[in-house]
Amino acid sequence: MRLVIFTEPQQGASHDDLLRVAKAAEDGGYDGFFRSDHYLKMGDGSGLPGPTDAWITLAALAVQTSRIRLGTLVSSATFRLPGPLAIAVAQVDAMSGGRIEFGLGGGWFEAEHTAYGIPFPALGERFDRLEEQLEIITGLWATPEGSTYGFDGKYYQVSDSPALPKPVQSPVPVIVGGHGKKRTPALAARYAAEFNVPFSKIEDIPAQYDRVRAASSAIGRAEPPAFSAAAVLCVGRDDAEVRRRAAAIGREVEEMRANGGIVGTPAEAVDTIGRYAEAGASRLFLQVLDLSDLDHVDLVASEVAAQL
Repeated sequence: MRLVIFTEPQQGASHDDLLRVAKAAEDGGYDGFFRSDHYLKMGDGSGLPGPTDAWITLAALAVQTSRIRLGTLVSSATFRLPGPLAIAVAQVDAMSGGRIEFGLGGGWFEAEHTAYGIPFPALGERFDRLEEQLEIITGLWATPEGSTYGFDGKYYQVSDSPALPKPVQSPVPVIVGGHGKKRTPALAARYAAEFNVPFSKIEDIPAQYDRVRAASSAIGRAEPPAFSAAAVLCVGRDDAEVRRRAAAIGREVEEMRANGGIVGTPAEAVDTIGRYAEAGASRLFLQVLDLSDLDHVDLVASEVAAQL
């Protein structure tokens, strides 16, 4: 099981905060440092100093780190046009020396759209736009140098594009995720290197992986995407430390446990991660909500990851 630190900066984080956590993750031997792509806080808290752009953050971290994988879980197709997004991701991949992973979803949080003047179409259109963006972005990257790329879709048209720049990786790993039973597995089967199920009860995850396997088989894909999951992290050396960390993020220990969280002592965390592995996941995104608590990141690296 590979472990990734996953952050939610819209809840309140400066770039310096993110850099400290990314460096702690790199020093601790984690597989990756990922961030959400949101423009508005959720729930309680001030969200200060305010939202940050995911790809600007990753561009900076690309030159401020040296080993760790970097990516989004996930960018929203409503936020950016596909051509400029393909350019930005390819550029950041080059800046990082080929360490970027590209998570893309349809978008779901209407309030952040209205707060910053971003159109928020109906669900069906959002899925249609996501599918066209995945086709365009991967198509641009796959077009040989010296050739041109074109696409004539319902929402996006590309004509005579030189399809530059190219990312260092060929291809950049694409991550698709979610709980949808039809279109989401179909998109993962067609485009994704990895399929992620976020914040679910562990017993519900295998059925979603099976849907992706079936969708992959239906289009003749020999091997389905790799499978991963995301879960909130709340680990302490003893029960008192666990409850202190839960209080710091405004969550209840038992609620997090019931919903698939990696919660408890290091031994309990190892057991829970083992259940994710049995469900079929090969990578786990650990949602760290208190970015000031670097001891939490270090504890999991030394006392949990070392046992996997």
